[in-house]
Amino acid sequence: MSRNLVKPELLAPAGNMEKGKMALLYGADAIYLGGKLFGLRAFANNFSLEEIAEMAEYAHSLGKKVYVTVNIFAHNEDIDRLPDYLRGLQQAKVDALLISDLGVWSTARQVVPDMPLHVSTQANTTNYATVQAWEQLGAERVVLARELSLAEISEISEKTSVELETFVHGAMCISLQRTLPFERLSDRARRQPRCLHSGLPLGI
Repeated sequence: MSRNLVKPELLAPAGNMEKGKMALLYGADAIYLGGKLFGLRAFANNFSLEEIAEMAEYAHSLGKKVYVTVNIFAHNEDIDRLPDYLRGLQQAKVDALLISDLGVWSTARQVVPDMPLHVSTQANTTNYATVQAWEQLGAERVVLARELSLAEISEISEKTSVELETFVHGAMCISLQRTLPFERLSDRARRQPRCLHSGLPLGI
């Protein structure tokens, strides 16, 4: 599939209000952040719904965007509590949600059907067939797995038409936390994996 060349969007993480505003002021086209619920960065200094609304209003005043991570791998009780939170994000006027779990995706489609949905990197998308599947489910963007090579990303781009996002700087997330020993060492709950830096030396 052919793609038109467009200027890439520069997206930066926002750990708090100050960092979000600085990222936008210093060149980011958009920021992504986590709320107090339903995000993997549960131990970060995340945003309340009121703070998310304030951040979105500030970003929009600059002509920029705010995306919110709702990227947990949900259990039954999470799905039961999710609709009210999704409605809160819609009322906060965020620009898209980053999701990795199909149940969360389906719930969002039903509860906030007009909300743009992006596939989180935690969904571990590593091939064009999976990108095509997400596109069929209505994804506006797919954030690719971080371990892909430039050649793999190029092939995915050639065989799909949905927006693609890839990391150019930052930690190398591994989305299969439930299988890793770091979880036990860090006292993180098996039922709800969280982002975690292993602290082990890595070579590139």
